[in-house]
Amino acid sequence: MKKETVKFVEIYTESTPNPKMLKFVSTSVLLPNEMLECKSVQEASLSPLAKALFEFEYIDSVFISNDFVTLSKKETEEEWFELSFELKSFLKEYILSDKEIVSPAFFEQQKKLKAENAKVIGIDAQIIELLDKYVKPAVEMDGGNIAFKSFDKGIVTLIMQGACSGCPSSSATLKDGIEAMLKRMIPEITEVVAEAG
Repeated sequence: MKKETVKFVEIYTESTPNPKMLKFVSTSVLLPNEMLECKSVQEASLSPLAKALFEFEYIDSVFISNDFVTLSKKETEEEWFELSFELKSFLKEYILSDKEIVSPAFFEQQKKLKAENAKVIGIDAQIIELLDKYVKPAVEMDGGNIAFKSFDKGIVTLIMQGACSGCPSSSATLKDGIEAMLKRMIPEITEVVAEAG
């Protein structure tokens, strides 16, 4: 199936609760119903777009999902407002030239992961369902993602990605929002902890 060429695209920025990160929203879909986080150029092997973004020396991490890219920057003297014009122009040109966002190998990898997740049962499956329904849509609006890692002896471990990783307000969101909801819905849960993606 040939991909339809994008005729028009606009890129605009949205601030995130994490001051180190900025969300670049596209009027064109980039990665429908999938997400990819790269914390280094080595991790960007499945995404030509992420690889290209790491060529900007101030970029520290790349998170791509649906219609946005959330970028974190290294400690530099420049503020986001000084860098965002260059990045918006780059993203617009990249998308308009119909370059590959992720490689076919990425989709193969996702297919395998989904097949494995389909086998998940019990409390793990309940936690994943609650996160997908109530948590992911909200944190995606802030340019991030929260993924399930494990449930062991009452403790749920979640992975913070994109703008959620290292965000000053993420611990409050985790404890006051997610932990409270999961404990209410699944009595076996005693605590929710997080690790950076």
